[in-house]
Amino acid sequence: MATGTTERERAKASRQAALLREAARLFAEHGFNGVSLEDLGTAVGVSGPAIYRHFANKQAVLGAVLTDVSRNLRDGGLAVVEEDGSADDVLERLVDFHVDFALGGADVIRVQDRDLQSLSEEDRHTVRRLQREYVELWVQVLERLHPHLPEEVLRVRAHAAFGLINSTPHSVRALHPAPAADDVRATLTAMALASLRA
Repeated sequence: MATGTTERERAKASRQAALLREAARLFAEHGFNGVSLEDLGTAVGVSGPAIYRHFANKQAVLGAVLTDVSRNLRDGGLAVVEEDGSADDVLERLVDFHVDFALGGADVIRVQDRDLQSLSEEDRHTVRRLQREYVELWVQVLERLHPHLPEEVLRVRAHAAFGLINSTPHSVRALHPAPAADDVRATLTAMALASLRA
């Protein structure tokens, strides 16, 4: 492949990544229906119609935001689970991984919570499948810690931990003074582990 082509591909990938970042921010602030293609273009320094070079429409942008994050969670969780260690060690790494995601991805969490119904049927199915696969990684680890508990109870525990971790990074933004990020991280980690180990 020619060097110029590679550079163009890198530039396109960089613009697309910036577009998805800004789309998550704008959708989080204004909701999917409150953001236009012009808004998205302005946020990354291009015209609204230039978005069509990357995505078919605004709904496809939302689909990319939520499928990408769901795939990254699933793949990252799988990498954690495949590392050596006791069940407790793996659980600690899973919690650390998810806390990192929540602290860095508060915008996309808000978008998921509010605008999942705005996805196309195909993208909604993909997001749900990836999320189920991510949950099952946690259930596998929890089964090793709590072999006496049924799977459905372990699934509830996993979802409860996600709720605890995912809701906090957004809510602490409104606190004055805002707590230090390290304090939030430590609190979320300790509370999630306590609930999952109980």
